[in-house]
Amino acid sequence: MRRFNSGLVGIDHGDVVMFSDFEDDGQMWRGEGPRQSRAPVTFKQCYAVPPHVQVSISMWDISNSSNIRADVQAENITTEGFEIVFRTWADTQVARLRVAWTSFGELPNDDGWELY
Repeated sequence: MRRFNSGLVGIDHGDVVMFSDFEDDGQMWRGEGPRQSRAPVTFKQCYAVPPHVQVSISMWDISNSSNIRADVQAENITTEGFEIVFRTWADTQVARLRVAWTSFGELPNDDGWELY
């Protein structure tokens, strides 16, 4: 469990279109084996410490000719943003993907003191 030291808690959210590879026969649509796509996200306001981030697939267009294999994660989380990482492998063909994200965490407190 994460405890917040501040009374100021922020929540931010959004949707990111990761790729649309069917339009140009990109690697997620025509490729095979391990593949990944990364998308940077910048928060609307900086957090005091790196927040908790949840990601989920909000839209996918996947071929029905092979098994569906997918992994989506938030990586490299900082006070300013993070990266969404989508991975697939083997013969899975992904035409398009959109990922929803939500972050929540402690915001800087203007009344707080920082001692150096």
